[in-house]
Amino acid sequence: MKCAVIGAGYAGMAAAAELTRAGCPPTVYESAREPGGRARRLVMDGRVLDNGQHILSGAYSELLQLMELVGAPPAELLERLPLTLRIEPDFHLSCATGGKLALAAGLLRARGLSLADRWRAAGLVRRLRRARYRTAATETVQDLLTRDGQSGRTIERLWNPLCIAALNTRPAEASAQVFANVLRDTLDGAGGASDLLLPRCDLGSLFPRPAVRFVERAGGEVRLGRPVRALQADGAGWSIDGERFEAVVLATPPWVAARLLGGDGRAAELAVHLRKLRYEPIYTCYLEAQAQYRLDVPMLGLSAGLLQWVFDRGQLGGPPRVFAAVVSAHGPHEALSLEEFGAQAVRELQEALPAAPPFTVLQTIAESRATLSCTPGLIRPAAATPLPGLFLAGDYVYADYPSTLEGAVRSGVAAAHAVRSRPG
Repeated sequence: MKCAVIGAGYAGMAAAAELTRAGCPPTVYESAREPGGRARRLVMDGRVLDNGQHILSGAYSELLQLMELVGAPPAELLERLPLTLRIEPDFHLSCATGGKLALAAGLLRARGLSLADRWRAAGLVRRLRRARYRTAATETVQDLLTRDGQSGRTIERLWNPLCIAALNTRPAEASAQVFANVLRDTLDGAGGASDLLLPRCDLGSLFPRPAVRFVERAGGEVRLGRPVRALQADGAGWSIDGERFEAVVLATPPWVAARLLGGDGRAAELAVHLRKLRYEPIYTCYLEAQAQYRLDVPMLGLSAGLLQWVFDRGQLGGPPRVFAAVVSAHGPHEALSLEEFGAQAVRELQEALPAAPPFTVLQTIAESRATLSCTPGLIRPAAATPLPGLFLAGDYVYADYPSTLEGAVRSGVAAAHAVRSRPG
């Protein structure tokens, strides 16, 4: 069977790796010259960085399995740490590795909340577990927290940062059900599911680049720098810029998928739906400290200004003295130019870290459509399309999860299985 995958992000390369494992190494098309999509590596003045920040969790089971498959051993490329949240100026949560009671126990020991607040927060976890992590379909995270009686301080210090980090959507708009799904897999998954997994390398080297080599060694082909201009039905198969395939996995962002599908009337409704999806931005400002400096933790939360997180790239497989300041989801930062955002990032870091040396801006990256807006009742497409032999993959497809690397990988694996089980 001759298969193609359009898009070499995490979803596309997951589909390609899974097809290769099944004995059907595909041809992969990617418009960029680096695989990884919105989680690819960047080379900036000789420094290897990423176009966005991603922290993995021990619950990312499919990604961890595929890393092993393609020769990127998780034990070598990821540092496993107990779940730890440090949010300036005074909140600190540290959980033991693994176990269903890890978060509850960590909450009861957390600093920066009253005993009553900690008890109530741990109680929310217990109540969600008793409800089998099911919430009302129309409920937002803010609705859930208010209904449960969580205090304003607990919401500000704990639940808001967790929600934005997991769903990249503010609690007032974010789906309580998807948030509960994340808590379910993190808290009730296999041992170590709640751990943080910190990359020791850039995100491209973590999975997409090894997956490229895995596919090519098996006889497949990965065509980087090759945007697809035309995707057309061709008898019982598909034609990509004149080359015929029996099956195609469309693993592009949804707006690109809508464009490629738009010429076929059978997929008109799907294309319209894809065009209507809403997105959330992520702004990342890379900064360099002018002298040796290291955070106490790889990822530090901030609560006094625009910035939400600062990542110590020297502890995440990147160059020392380089830091990434991040703001996720919609907010007032979108009204700033990139230069203004960088200047604001410098000011806020210097105020939050008074012992740090001066920072200078290296580059600011604004991904205006970084992830889906993970809202209640969001209808997400399935892997199968109305067009025989054409399947979708992407972090927007896997309905149980927010737009994460794990969601992307699971969608790619599901698309590959759909290709293999298609009629004929």
